[in-house]
Amino acid sequence: MNLFDAHCHLQDERLAPDLDGAMQRAARVGVQRFLCCGSSEEDWPQVAALCGKYSGVLPAFGLHPWYVGDRSTEWLARLTRALSDTSAVVGEIGLDHAVDPRNDEEQESVFIAQLHLARQFNRPAAIHCRRAWEHLLAVLKETGPLPRGFMIHSYSGGHELIKPLAELGAYFSFSGSITRSGNRRGHHAAREVPADRLLIETDAPDLSPVIRDGDRTSEPAVNEPANLQYVVAALAELRGTDSNQIAELTRNNACRLYGVTN
Repeated sequence: MNLFDAHCHLQDERLAPDLDGAMQRAARVGVQRFLCCGSSEEDWPQVAALCGKYSGVLPAFGLHPWYVGDRSTEWLARLTRALSDTSAVVGEIGLDHAVDPRNDEEQESVFIAQLHLARQFNRPAAIHCRRAWEHLLAVLKETGPLPRGFMIHSYSGGHELIKPLAELGAYFSFSGSITRSGNRRGHHAAREVPADRLLIETDAPDLSPVIRDGDRTSEPAVNEPANLQYVVAALAELRGTDSNQIAELTRNNACRLYGVTN
């Protein structure tokens, strides 16, 4: 298989002790491309360095809603320069109403500013959303379409939101959470997403899949891109197809969204 991990964090310190090994294991199972998402001003340089070190790694720079309160007064200028100097995706950005404490007004203003950058630089965006689905939909409708579209990473919204979000340009990415037998909401959504808007990801080192070996199951403490194979298998089962078709479909979709040669 030729797989595209549409959202991961290779710069995370939990992967650092064996990142070379993780990338080799990913290659062995066919993971050939990765969108490596920055989350804060501090890790944008690390993302850029990894893109220079490893083949197939694409950069994304953004201010995650978890780190809105830690931003400097120069954050927007720094992000603008990072995007101007590269062809990076804008992300990871978004809204999170599950984090505590939180400031909804700050989250929204930072999110909207980054949506404007995606529009200004004609870039796709990688969006995070937790427990803020109606708010996200309202913001996207108010700010207007992004010409290059956007992906919602580790989609956890309801199936009823797929159509209105897709009409605004959304792609829907599924992670290791889709391998959990009790995730009925996610399973329903995974079946409903249009084929041309389906993506897969690991969100490594988070959101580890459930790995089944006969009657035994395990969930790695640190997720890595090689585990994308389990997301593929779960999606193939849910959608009544085979892993090779899911691999090809999601790779083509990611290449189209991120503007890279297949």
